Amino acid sequence: MTTRPAIEVTGVHRVFGRGPTAVTALHDINLSIAAGEFISLIGPSGCGKSTLLRLIADLDQPTDGTITVFDHSAKEARLAREYGIAFQQAGLLPWRTVAQNVDLPLQLAHQGKRARKERIDHLLDMVGLTDFANHYPDQLSGGMQQRVAIARALAEEPSLLLMDEPFGALDEMTREHLQTQLLRICAESRAAVVFVTHSIPEAVFLSNRVVVMSPRPGEIRRIVDITLDRTSDDLRTNPAFFESVAAVRDALHNGAPAGAGVDLR
Repeated sequence: MTTRPAIEVTGVHRVFGRGPTAVTALHDINLSIAAGEFISLIGPSGCGKSTLLRLIADLDQPTDGTITVFDHSAKEARLAREYGIAFQQAGLLPWRTVAQNVDLPLQLAHQGKRARKERIDHLLDMVGLTDFANHYPDQLSGGMQQRVAIARALAEEPSLLLMDEPFGALDEMTREHLQTQLLRICAESRAAVVFVTHSIPEAVFLSNRVVVMSPRPGEIRRIVDITLDRTSDDLRTNPAFFESVAAVRDALHNGAPAGAGVDLR
């Protein structure tokens, strides 16, 4: 595993618009994420967590401050394909099979046919979809589609995975199953992960650290270290799990105005 920090965010501000109608989405964000670390961003709606993810992904630019991804600028990291990205909607191409959807970034990278086939087979085995390689997206459940999206995001073996509420539209049983699968996949790929969520239990279950953000203008209110034994089969019923959930919930509510819209799932 590389020893380089995955992400360094230094003094980042993001302001939309100008003059009296300007909206400050992010204010003075400073965050360092280690290689191989799983970080969740959580906070009330409109706090800027998705904006921060988009800045890291070079889908938007900060008004002030700097972001580096493996010692490169966000733009250089995007062009070098240093990261994969997955959103709440799987975004699969309906006219391509599962295997062809996973193959798309490999094709765009002009990899050889044999190497692509080996990589696709490995990824579909990793996400448990080998038997569905020739199925089309409309033949899959929502959870299966998200697994295809994760496989596609990992196609080029990125050292960083960016995920914006990828399980938000799924039912609770499917969501918990995919959380477990995601931990396994990340352990195998050794990718660092930045994961946006509204769910406190989800953030605690997945993360090494949970970054708690304040209502707009978004600031980092607290970073909660999560030290759980993830080899346990009953992690979600472990007292230490509930203690960590309570710590994140306390951080969310500490100073939050009434009606700020914090999701306490």
